[in-house]
Amino acid sequence: MSTETVMWVVVIVGVTVPAVGFCWVRRRRGRLRERFGPEYERAVAVESDRRAAEREARASRTRSGRLDVRPLAPEARRGYAERWRAVQERFVNEPGPAVSEADLLVRAVMAKRGYLTEDFAQRVSDLSVRHSRTLDHYRQAHEISGRAAGGWVSIQELRHAMTQFHVLFDDLIGTDAQPEEVASRGHDR
Repeated sequence: MSTETVMWVVVIVGVTVPAVGFCWVRRRRGRLRERFGPEYERAVAVESDRRAAEREARASRTRSGRLDVRPLAPEARRGYAERWRAVQERFVNEPGPAVSEADLLVRAVMAKRGYLTEDFAQRVSDLSVRHSRTLDHYRQAHEISGRAAGGWVSIQELRHAMTQFHVLFDDLIGTDAQPEEVASRGHDR
């Protein structure tokens, strides 16, 4: 091979390899953004290092893949929905305890579905894979619930916590309920 040919090969490889690498990284980043939604941006902001945040997101996905997350049976969904209504009714007279109970109910649903529930950070990490769009709601509710257990919190904050817990609760039980609900509405007409 001539020197000129070798130089052209080196130039072509020198341009092509970084371009392919750049495209691969952008595509992987795009998939993570799509998969984790707002949770991806939050992780990048908290980490202040995009690569570290992306590593953690991939690790969460791997850990979550090892969990035996399963949908709820229709009877379980109905039972949890009834328990949620009871918590909401309790909120009228006992808002603080009702918020704590809502937190426990969300954890009970998570455990029934197959998520690990011992540690809040682990719960958030595991939920980020399948429920990333509702995680900020969960963080807010959990933070208010923790403050309510330790002292005084305004009724407005407690109401906000209930609303935020409800968003995740609906996501945990509601996504599986949709086909059955649509089918039953069709029979009622």
